[in-house]
Amino acid sequence: MEHSPWPVVERGPDGTITLAAGAGVTESVVRDLANGAAPPPPFTVRTLAPLPAVPPGERAITVDQTNHSVIAGEAVVVKWFPAPSRAPHPAPAVLAHLAGFASVAAPYAVIFWEDALVALVTAYLPGSRDGWEWCVDEAAAGRTGFASDLGRLAAELHAATAAPSATFPDPVRLPPRPDFAARAEGALREALSLTDGDDGDWLARHAGELRAELAPLAGAGRTPLIHIHGDLHVGQVLQWRGGYAVVDFDGNPTVAEAEAFQPAARDLAQLLTSLDHVGQVTVLRRSADPAATAAWVRSARSETRTAYENGLADAGRADLLDRSLLRPFEVEQECRELIYAARHLPRWRYAPMGVLRGWFA
Repeated sequence: MEHSPWPVVERGPDGTITLAAGAGVTESVVRDLANGAAPPPPFTVRTLAPLPAVPPGERAITVDQTNHSVIAGEAVVVKWFPAPSRAPHPAPAVLAHLAGFASVAAPYAVIFWEDALVALVTAYLPGSRDGWEWCVDEAAAGRTGFASDLGRLAAELHAATAAPSATFPDPVRLPPRPDFAARAEGALREALSLTDGDDGDWLARHAGELRAELAPLAGAGRTPLIHIHGDLHVGQVLQWRGGYAVVDFDGNPTVAEAEAFQPAARDLAQLLTSLDHVGQVTVLRRSADPAATAAWVRSARSETRTAYENGLADAGRADLLDRSLLRPFEVEQECRELIYAARHLPRWRYAPMGVLRGWFA
């Protein structure tokens, strides 16, 4: 009997893989998964939880993204990876570890083609909007009431990540002194080489100041490491009918072969700098007053950080945050934003450059 449609996967002469999931494919795959049908080889499926009954129909999520996400039956989201990699992917293990954590969209399955991860299947959260929508709305209105929820959500995520599970029986590690400085210096060098024009000239003139901000990393002591989110910005936080949820555990797209276990401060630094980026977006796209928006950023950052620290303390895990790493990691993150802009989204460069110009005016 002919199998229902699944994605088309092609292997290039150099071994690279490309995937195309045309119209109707996602609905077909979800139906097969819900019915327990075996996937066509060489596809394999790792089930994390039973799928609910999924009504017919599908619609693509049309926002800018590296991957291709499709909602099936207004109940399930399938995130397809158009350029799958055979390298180990962090998401399956993290989702399995966080099973039962209420503030993550329920994971149902992961799909492989041979040994390459090609899709993640999770619950769809009704009415969900990511932070580049809802948080920009808050900034435009001058509201910071969300910040306590945002900080506490990040703290609860880290506390859950630090709790042992069958997937990560040893979730908190304290290795010998890590070399954070080399990674940060590499990010700065790459940002300097990839950023051209007036922005590149400005960056070169301020390279010494940026290095001074990164300098504490050279003397960083031992600090607890957990399996961090790795790309924790407001765009990964959905606001939906049930509150807030964290999505996309794919790691940082600008760090090749990054160690999964990192200080919690790295996630927090990225989350806080993303609030600076929200300010930049709000000024550009909503014509918001720069001074008022800068004040909003300061308040939102402060309230988010306070709620995060209080949340860790309430969970008995205040030890996870090394405050001395926050500022250097923030500066490194802005360098990584410039790398991302240069490689993937040139029009994004205004945001990290606006932040850096504000920091080092």
